[in-house]
Amino acid sequence: MKKSLAVLLSGAMLMLAACGGGSNQASGDEKEKTVKIGITQIVEHPSLDAAREGFIEALKDAGYEEGKNLKIDYQNAQGDMNNNASIAQKLVADKNDLILAIATPSAQSVVQATKDIPVLFTAITDPVGAELVESMEKPGGNATGTSDTHPDAIKNTIAAIKKFVPDAKKVGIIYNNGEPNSVVNVKNAREALKEAGLEAVETTISASSEVKQAAESMVGRVDVMYIPKDNTVVAALESVITVANDKDIPTFVGEGDSVKRGTFASYGFDYHDLGYTTGKMAVEILKGKKPSEIPVGFPENLELIINKKAAEEEGITLTDDMLKDAKIVGE
Repeated sequence: MKKSLAVLLSGAMLMLAACGGGSNQASGDEKEKTVKIGITQIVEHPSLDAAREGFIEALKDAGYEEGKNLKIDYQNAQGDMNNNASIAQKLVADKNDLILAIATPSAQSVVQATKDIPVLFTAITDPVGAELVESMEKPGGNATGTSDTHPDAIKNTIAAIKKFVPDAKKVGIIYNNGEPNSVVNVKNAREALKEAGLEAVETTISASSEVKQAAESMVGRVDVMYIPKDNTVVAALESVITVANDKDIPTFVGEGDSVKRGTFASYGFDYHDLGYTTGKMAVEILKGKKPSEIPVGFPENLELIINKKAAEEEGITLTDDMLKDAKIVGE
């Protein structure tokens, strides 16, 4: 009888271990489950890199850390559209839990490649025009993220041209007309220049290797240059800076990181912060929220950023009034 009771108790303990004990183990496994995130970036340059770093930092702050419970597959297309499409297909085929696409061409390729995997994007000029979402408030599909277009950014930067270079009449713009984001930015810049009584002098390129020649072609034809948020041009920004410094051409840009690199001024924001915001969206999605439920975000705060060293190199004499309320870099 005692032996039978012992056998019954032993069986009960085994059953309990299989049920209750197994339940605890499952929650532990769930907690330690490795999340797979694919990241595709169209080209390497500081603004896009900063957005990626901010995204990863937000994940880490929420408890998702590489080497522990997070695996990141980062791919860079190096500006090649064929590579860009192949990367999107690879990240989808690898069945990542979520994909981050940095810049418009990357986002378009990923959205075309999957309707099932959640997609986040960042550094996008016009998410609706690029057909990534149905609307900013209600994305509608499997994608959402952050736009890098503040409604007043271009207008304020063009106004700064009038303030800092009051005698300017012609403004040179270099951009890749194959980048949808650039086409939108240049259209908006063209309108803002017209309203300010300035003439746009445009030169298009298709590869970063063409940027220096394009900048040199502006010499003698323009009073200042404006470089929009164009990934192809910004990837070779030092070519523009060299020409601008050598020929004393004040250079205004579409985002703050390019000012830090050596151009003169912009009304901009921090791409790291933009990426961080996108990372917080990723955490929401990993916890069960659908991309369609998260409105597209954009930079909330703009600030005038001035590079003092660039001002000296490009022949601009700064006054206290010019520097008032500006963020100063390059000292």
